[in-house]
Amino acid sequence: MAVTEDKNDLLLLDRQVCFPLYAATNLLNRLYSPVLRELGLTYPQYLVMLVLWEQQPQTVGALGTRLYLDSGTLTPLLKRMEAAGHVTRARDPQDERRVVIALTPKGEALREQVKHVPEVIANGRTLEGIDQLRDSVRGLVAMLAGQGV
Repeated sequence: MAVTEDKNDLLLLDRQVCFPLYAATNLLNRLYSPVLRELGLTYPQYLVMLVLWEQQPQTVGALGTRLYLDSGTLTPLLKRMEAAGHVTRARDPQDERRVVIALTPKGEALREQVKHVPEVIANGRTLEGIDQLRDSVRGLVAMLAGQGV
């Protein structure tokens, strides 16, 4: 097996921006999964709930824009959330092409049950460090979104 010795080789795994982000995403999912499983949520469902707790109702399109997800990914996710009793899905009376998502009373009540999740995930880390990391990653997301990714 050939080993590349050239540290300037752009194809080295350690030179890639995508790999640490991919690894971080996998590790974050592993952290969140057991905590959210107890609440009956997947990580993408948790993200939808966070958006809806900020402002509801939301159209599927607005949710997709905010979460960087397409409607083909969101629709089955939202159907499962509706079946679980967390959200309602209804056609917009002003525009039948749009689907409006709103929280049910069960979905609104779930907010109290998830308040501990950020603390569990932080696991004693300082808020300043987490805020700095989040802001750096946000900058990367903005840069990538600006490239039409």
